[in-house]
Amino acid sequence: MKSKKSIGLLQKPKHHHKYIFVIGGVMSGVGKGIAASSIGTLLSAKGFKVNLVKVDPYLNVDAGTMNPTEHGEVFVLNSGLETDQDMGNYERFLNRDLQATDYITSGMVYKHVIEKERALEYGGKCVEAVPHIRDEIVSRFENSAKLNKSDISIIEIGGTVGDYQNVMFIEAARVLKIRHPNDVLFIMVSYLPIPGTLGEMKTRPTQHAVYHLASYGVTTDIIIARAAYPLDERRKEKIATACNIPANRVISAPDIKSIYDVPINFEHDHLGEIILESFGLPVTKPNETFKAWKEMARGIKNHTKHTVNIAIVGKYFNTGDFILSDSYISVLEAIKFSAYACGVKPIIHTVNARDFEGKGGKRLEVRGKNKSQSSDSEPENLNSYLLPPTSSDSPYSQLDNMDGIIVPGGFGESGIEGKLNVIRYARERNIPYFGLCYGMQLMTIEYARNVLGLGGAQTAEINPKAPHLIIDIMPDQKKKIAEGNYGGSMRLGRYTAKLTRGTIANEAYFNAKVPSSLAQSELRRASKIQITNIKSNPKSKNQTKGLQLAPALTIQERHRHRYEVNPKYIKQLEKGGLVFSGKSPDGVLMEIAELPKSVHPFFLGTQFHPEFLARPLAPHPLFTEFIKASKEREQKKVKVENKEISLIAEEVVNESAREVM
Repeated sequence: MKSKKSIGLLQKPKHHHKYIFVIGGVMSGVGKGIAASSIGTLLSAKGFKVNLVKVDPYLNVDAGTMNPTEHGEVFVLNSGLETDQDMGNYERFLNRDLQATDYITSGMVYKHVIEKERALEYGGKCVEAVPHIRDEIVSRFENSAKLNKSDISIIEIGGTVGDYQNVMFIEAARVLKIRHPNDVLFIMVSYLPIPGTLGEMKTRPTQHAVYHLASYGVTTDIIIARAAYPLDERRKEKIATACNIPANRVISAPDIKSIYDVPINFEHDHLGEIILESFGLPVTKPNETFKAWKEMARGIKNHTKHTVNIAIVGKYFNTGDFILSDSYISVLEAIKFSAYACGVKPIIHTVNARDFEGKGGKRLEVRGKNKSQSSDSEPENLNSYLLPPTSSDSPYSQLDNMDGIIVPGGFGESGIEGKLNVIRYARERNIPYFGLCYGMQLMTIEYARNVLGLGGAQTAEINPKAPHLIIDIMPDQKKKIAEGNYGGSMRLGRYTAKLTRGTIANEAYFNAKVPSSLAQSELRRASKIQITNIKSNPKSKNQTKGLQLAPALTIQERHRHRYEVNPKYIKQLEKGGLVFSGKSPDGVLMEIAELPKSVHPFFLGTQFHPEFLARPLAPHPLFTEFIKASKEREQKKVKVENKEISLIAEEVVNESAREVM
């Protein structure tokens, strides 16, 4: 006898919520996440409330325990759930926060079903993949739509057609189609290869992917054809005929310079109209937000004249013979958003921290173009470009060419001494430095070692028996580690911090064009306060007379860490000149550390991950402040270079004059 819930799967729907399933064909990594994000952006701009769901078919309960070099960045939601990097793209494209119900893994589903079975919630029945696993997946799809109160759900199913792991999710989608025959669409994002020896775009792999999906009982409604070049009409017709869809439902998606052009290209190809007409929904024009999006995308392509060189010093880059920038994708995007907002183009250098642990050095890999390269010659992609090495090159001499340095989050001992050496170099050479999570902890350790003279200063993560544990683990975390409870047990998700007036951090949040929602509510009530207790230097360019400070703000940011600045050393560090400009409401946990601008142009670290809240239309204020400092350094370098050129030219002229005489 079938359960009531199983029978209910085939009942007439009670509402008209729409579902779009995005499924991959031929190969992975061709842009399902960007396609889903772009469709969401487009439909939102047309006035529909959209929720995006990512399905990861692996058995991990979440993404928190996976190696970044193998899977890419772990993206943390406000709830603290550790998710796939595609969730970051969803938030950046939709310009809003997602919920925990918008992320599903096979591990979550199976864990929940097994827990229900152990609790006798199935009444002693035989628990099977069909219907129980399938029903749980359907329930999660529907629950996400209900909690988001959305009109349309866009659900990306990870992997490709033919993978064993995602079959049950496709089966759940098929059942939803039975329940909602007019309210479910299937979009396949496929790849059309161009074999080098043939030089011809091949459509057959995509045709076979569609046939394979049909073998599951699922008919493809729209095909997004990914390829190196635009799809010609002949191949559109060929795919359409073979796959039994109209030619206008084959959407060409060639490689492009910026992923933020994808929604614009989809609108040009009328994808939004096709989807809405298929659902019987009213077709509307994009709103003002989409106009702002197009201006942003245009600005990204036009900022090529002025550049800043930014080094990211990490260890999650190398995977075999390739460079994996996905490990720090949110950091890379946050840099871009703030750079474009400041009118500059970032040239991002990936630097292996291990190169600074010994003598000599290796070349730096570069993302972006050198100044001499044409910005329009080829699309931006994940490939890296190498700076040409010279015999005198060393890691530190190349750091001198950087306008800013970032040490992002990470775990473990590998590369730590190299990072500490880089941080010291940045501090002593006045190179703008931005430390994220682990980068803030290491910045504090470096300051304790080399400014306060605390030899052996270390983090308990590396050496719990070090003489000075500047970074230690909190008591509740010690218990979790002792119990072997590592997954989902760190300090995760959104936490509140109080900022200090007159600091770089507080001023950055206050001056942000698009501040966080919590900071914005503070700004509505706040008024600037006159400085009365700071002595001014009449010869200084930074006059304090008449200067106004922003009131102290309260912010909320996302965390992912287990270790904290040791409360035992806070007073000593502050007395030594390090400013903790952001603290937890109870004052126990240090959230932001910095040096005053009078000491260093920008030397700041955050215990949280600001990159998780950076958006194309709302750059993060701390990244923007960092880019501003980097831009100022670059401009000073240009002035020095121009002065040196002028002096050399003058000397050449004088020498020529002497020879004539």
